[in-house]
Amino acid sequence: MPLLQLIYASRPFGFDAGTLLDILFKARATNAAADVTGCLICRDDLYLQLLEGPAENVQHIYDKITRDDRHVEVTQLVNQPVTERMFGAWAMRDDPVQTWMWTREEVDRGAAHSASKDDVLQIFSRLAAQPQENS
Repeated sequence: MPLLQLIYASRPFGFDAGTLLDILFKARATNAAADVTGCLICRDDLYLQLLEGPAENVQHIYDKITRDDRHVEVTQLVNQPVTERMFGAWAMRDDPVQTWMWTREEVDRGAAHSASKDDVLQIFSRLAAQPQENS
């Protein structure tokens, strides 16, 4: 069965540690039930998320995200069929601030929303190659 890989960027509304933990807890349960895997990069100024799995399931989860009031300025950056998952072992891997990504000023100027497909995929490829501690 072909898989869909979808990446979006948004700005958090009301970001704090409790909100993040709630998002991750719910995402992991929902994604596991829907055979969707992925990764969420979360900062107080940016959410960047990769979802992958059966196309209908990924689209359904993305549609819910676009209606979630914890997200502002949701922008789809990548939507493509793939033959294998980048984060197959993760219902939802999370990652804190990464110094090799955009600065706060770059995010404010729209870096995430104007990034190329290749740039966004490279961020997640790099992250997929790194082990995550305390998972």
